[in-house]
Amino acid sequence: MFNLSFSELLKTISAILIGLTVHELSHSYVALLLGDDTPKRLGRLTLNPIKHIDPIGFILLLIAGFGWAKPVSINRENLKHPRRDDILISLAGPVSNLLFAILLVILLKVVILVVPFRSASTFDLIFSVFISFLAINIVLAIFNLLPIPPLDGSHLISNLLSLKSYSISATYFKYGSIALIVIVVLDRVTDVDLLPIGRAVESIIISLLRLFSVF
Repeated sequence: MFNLSFSELLKTISAILIGLTVHELSHSYVALLLGDDTPKRLGRLTLNPIKHIDPIGFILLLIAGFGWAKPVSINRENLKHPRRDDILISLAGPVSNLLFAILLVILLKVVILVVPFRSASTFDLIFSVFISFLAINIVLAIFNLLPIPPLDGSHLISNLLSLKSYSISATYFKYGSIALIVIVVLDRVTDVDLLPIGRAVESIIISLLRLFSVF
């Protein structure tokens, strides 16, 4: 973060705020659709990013590339199919970020076709803004799909484990959360690419741009 220019910092902050808002709002909306109005009553069914941001998690996301938003609370007792619905609510966040990324590429394609750019610098600026937003949303999607507690992807495994034993599910959540912290720290302080998210994000961005013939 300290090496970023003001414009780059502004792009990054804007992209994170919008990406996290899309992510958390989707959790809240799907919970409401499935019968739980807890997120709505807690004010999470909103586009206001302030309602979704955890200050410490946001700062860490800026400076370390790892952070979190304010978790969306749900009441499983309000769900008709608690295990299935919990999985659907969890997956709603990452899926929404991926869909938003696709929407961004389509919008970029429209802008390129419609807007008569008068200079290469103007085009580069607009293109870089779109890429920043694309990257953040894809990062949020991929990272949260990892099957490691407390990330969204872990809900599928924890719900399956709970069918056999709640104690096993609880142990998975407890030690999985510790494992995530260890993996992230080691990934940052060593040269070992334990979480090759950067390469995956780059590949997805290039694939999307080629899919819609942006370049």
